[in-house]
Amino acid sequence: MLLAETLRSSTLKLALLAIGLFGSVMFALIGYLYWSTASYVGSRSDRAIAAEQIVLKEAYERAGRDGLTATISQRIADGRLESGVYLLADASFVSIGGNLKFWPAALKDAQGWASITQKSTPEAVALPLLRVAFETLPDGSHLLVGRNIYDLDTFVGAIRTALAGTIGFLIVLAGMAAFLITRRTVGRIEAINTTSRAIMQSGLGQRMPLRGTRDEWDRLAQNLNLMLSRIEELMTEVKQVSDNVAHDLRTPLTRMHARLEKAHDQPRDSARDQALISDTMGDLSTVLGMFSSLLRIAQIEGNSRSDAFCTVNLAEIAGDVVELFDAAAEEVGGRIKMQSQEPVLVTGDRDLLFDAIANVVDNAIKFGGEAGRVTVDVVERDGTPLVSIADHGPGIPFEQRTHVLKRFYRLEHSRHASGNGLGLSLVAAVAKLHDARIEMLDNAPGLVFRLWFPRGTEHQSHS
Repeated sequence: MLLAETLRSSTLKLALLAIGLFGSVMFALIGYLYWSTASYVGSRSDRAIAAEQIVLKEAYERAGRDGLTATISQRIADGRLESGVYLLADASFVSIGGNLKFWPAALKDAQGWASITQKSTPEAVALPLLRVAFETLPDGSHLLVGRNIYDLDTFVGAIRTALAGTIGFLIVLAGMAAFLITRRTVGRIEAINTTSRAIMQSGLGQRMPLRGTRDEWDRLAQNLNLMLSRIEELMTEVKQVSDNVAHDLRTPLTRMHARLEKAHDQPRDSARDQALISDTMGDLSTVLGMFSSLLRIAQIEGNSRSDAFCTVNLAEIAGDVVELFDAAAEEVGGRIKMQSQEPVLVTGDRDLLFDAIANVVDNAIKFGGEAGRVTVDVVERDGTPLVSIADHGPGIPFEQRTHVLKRFYRLEHSRHASGNGLGLSLVAAVAKLHDARIEMLDNAPGLVFRLWFPRGTEHQSHS
């Protein structure tokens, strides 16, 4: 199965294409190397033969054919031309002098160059490879000068064999490497595919396998695992929201149904009917408010309002919230106070920031206890904008501070108070949209709720 997948893999096809291109380049390079080596060896030999031919022609011009014969004998004896061959023949190609016994039958032109195999004698067995230059002298004699280039040809042949072997070895090695790498890649992909199929069949509990190599495949698997964890978390939240919505809707809908059923069975009474309508409208307002909050949170989390960002003053927004809730605090015998009035600028949506601060202040007043004090402070610490809301109520246990930001999550002591558990969820959505960080600290007693905004955000809108 894995072998078939490897052979069908596009990675292998691309690797083979790369090997073909690489092989073509290597073949051209090595071919040029062979050609330049052979040309150098051949041209060097030809230059030596041509120089020897010039010397012999000068001897002929000085002393005639007899002088040429003596010069040839002398040069053979001295070994002036390495592996040199000489032949002086008359007009009938009969040997007059030299170390080559008879004129090569293949040389019929008046002059030229040739590479031939020629026996030193008719009875000789060896067939050396000769590179020769030949010409016809003015008296009709024929002069041949050359070298036995068998060793040079063997050397060039060895180079040709070595280069061809190198090309073949590189192609085979590259092919094996491409196959093994493709097999490894296909194996990792198949492991991810297998886990993906298992996840589709049995749920999000499984994770992509990691090998601990920290390579790109491990990083991919880690990112996929993070994505699966996030999806699992979102699905859990969706299920929780669905359960909580069903639970929170059941009570007002049951009350409305009971009232309408009771009114249906009783004679009409304007005062009683008015009260029933008023109570039913109150329950419907609660239901509609819940859905409105959910839609608003979804809209914020979708970043659909980030185009409305502009530079706003957090101190001014917080001051408006304090002014709005001043009367509500007095109704429960509490007090709300704004600590600082210095402007603190950030980039954001004014309405959303107002709603977020208002929700935190509303909770602080609602759960701050009788004669509770709520303090709102907006400052800039080390260049970081901060909104702080402190109360003196029961606070939030440390282990539940992350949970209260979830939809419909309510603490035990707040279950009998009005609300639907969506206020802090909206605050969390607004904070995420503005890249703000939420921090909750113990106020001993009570809670300090902080919103830390990114540094210098007021400048980003102008850049």
